Amino acid sequence: MATAFVYRPVELLLVEDNPGDVRLTREALKEGSIDVRLSVARDGVEALDFLRRQAPYGDAPRPDLILLDLNLPRMNGREVLSEIKSDPRLRRIPVLVMTTSRADQDIQKAYSLNANCYITKPLDLDEFLRIVRSIEDFWLRTVTLPN
Repeated sequence: MATAFVYRPVELLLVEDNPGDVRLTREALKEGSIDVRLSVARDGVEALDFLRRQAPYGDAPRPDLILLDLNLPRMNGREVLSEIKSDPRLRRIPVLVMTTSRADQDIQKAYSLNANCYITKPLDLDEFLRIVRSIEDFWLRTVTLPN
């Protein structure tokens, strides 16, 4: 007996403190053909509260994918990544580090903390939009994400 496919939007958590990058990401996703519900956490503490559904995020959706900046206030992205990947309830959520740092030590550390990929944010607007669209194309269209 065939099982009916139930469509639902993709839940994406963007952990980013730069309002301009939040706006650009939102715009790039709007132009795409996939229904993405974007939630935004502006620092590392807020991101973990959201993921753990702690107040005021008791009814927060579980993200299918996380875009994580490294340079965040209150708790940096490395600490957030470490917390996510050490939590059995969260560690299967793919985490894409998306940051301005090109430093080899940041790249190595992110992968040692089990980041699923590391993307250096481009400074050019068109290139930034292209990167977000390529994330959508690969991670939301090609890859099968865990439930």
